[in-house]
Amino acid sequence: MTQPFDTVAVLGLGLLGGSVAHATRIRGLARRVVGIGRRRETADLALARGIVDEVRLDPAEGARGADLLVLATPVASMARVLEQAAPSLRAGALVTDVGSVKQPLVESLPALLPEGVTYVGAHPMAGSHESGLEHARADLLEAATCVITPTEGAEQARACDRIASFFEALGARVVRRHPSVHDAEVAWVSHVPHAAAFAFSHALEGAPAAAGELRGGGFRDFTRIARSDPDLWADILVQNQKALAGPLRDTAEALATLARLVEAGDGEAVHRFLAAARDTLARHAGPPDPGATHPEIKAAPEAATKE
Repeated sequence: MTQPFDTVAVLGLGLLGGSVAHATRIRGLARRVVGIGRRRETADLALARGIVDEVRLDPAEGARGADLLVLATPVASMARVLEQAAPSLRAGALVTDVGSVKQPLVESLPALLPEGVTYVGAHPMAGSHESGLEHARADLLEAATCVITPTEGAEQARACDRIASFFEALGARVVRRHPSVHDAEVAWVSHVPHAAAFAFSHALEGAPAAAGELRGGGFRDFTRIARSDPDLWADILVQNQKALAGPLRDTAEALATLARLVEAGDGEAVHRFLAAARDTLARHAGPPDPGATHPEIKAAPEAATKE
């Protein structure tokens, strides 16, 4: 795929938006990459690092002439910023995003677009507990799964193929899901794990003062994602409230069951619970990564998990 777009504009220069912009530029997927940000300091950093060719602080100016507009703001603000940028888009342009929730965007964004402009939802399952343009990497999407969420129509099908090819050219492995199916699945594999890590970290308020001195690899692995940006994750969890409510209840009930078994001192029942949990995990996630569960094996580099 060689320079499929003349101009790609990325609206939102955080970790993921900056990484998409940088990868687009260094892989030659557009003649011109325009970054659209809110703050002059961010714009200056994007230029200084060679992440973009140009920067604009006004969404309408930044989107003018773009063949592809990538929305990389929090999900809750995408409709607002697209409303500002949309009048500058010309017929034939495509709009995609990198948001972690899809159904609310599919329901709101297409109606904001001019005639002849097509929206295709996308979700690269990549990121980090670190946030901001300073942590952007051109290889962030390399080998990551990217979910494309097509809707109905011949024009949508053609647009989906182009967006899928774009993310594949950024190094991602593309899969396709209906928007509501995406939200249901990602609730389990991304949103509940983050919520559980945040909840446990919140409960640490009751831990003995010196307990942190004893933390090991298991503690670090489990709590790392709770160091993620609260603004970002509050937005994600609330936006996916319909799909997330059931999995959160099921997880809370399972934890309550385990607590009752432990309190009862029923070792056999605890063992059955843990064995069933391990078997269920294997069915859904496959075998463990080397080093993930054995401290004597050197751990792999920290995974990127904004998701």
